[in-house]
Amino acid sequence: MRLLLLRHAKSAWDVAGLADFDRPLAPRGRRAATMIGEHLAAHRLAPDRILCSAARRTRETLMGLMPMIGTDLDIRILRGLYEVGADAYIDTIGALGGSSRHLMLIGHNPTMQDTAIELIGSGNPALREEISDKFPTGGLAVIDFDIHKWSELRPRTGRIVAFFRPRELELVGSDPIADDE
Repeated sequence: MRLLLLRHAKSAWDVAGLADFDRPLAPRGRRAATMIGEHLAAHRLAPDRILCSAARRTRETLMGLMPMIGTDLDIRILRGLYEVGADAYIDTIGALGGSSRHLMLIGHNPTMQDTAIELIGSGNPALREEISDKFPTGGLAVIDFDIHKWSELRPRTGRIVAFFRPRELELVGSDPIADDE
């Protein structure tokens, strides 16, 4: 089974008084979400179920992916993925992942980074190191598990397969996307 951990794309900080939960994507973040969707489609990484934080920037990231990954999938928007720790992400994956073969979770840092580190037990050590150093906005970790249902998920049992950053993905006609906060 495959887990796709996606940190929301670059969000806007320019609206005074706006609650963190309500921050939208910046224009750069919208472009990055589209690029991520194109990358998922091109590499046949489209999920069959998505668990997404209810925060505006994560929902807008999801909407940027949708045109490229299709609509025949199960999407759950969850308030419980906002301002929680890695244990809550892992518990949510186990409880709501069901039998989906390719599960995506769209969430926030530092929890996304902590979750990836907690779940990775094998694979390319350089990728684990990169994730430990920085899990940028729009970062996508691809982790495979030898399990039959997500309720069997345990720490350090995943194999890191890939780690993508928006700045590494090219969008024809656009400048590269920086991976800062």
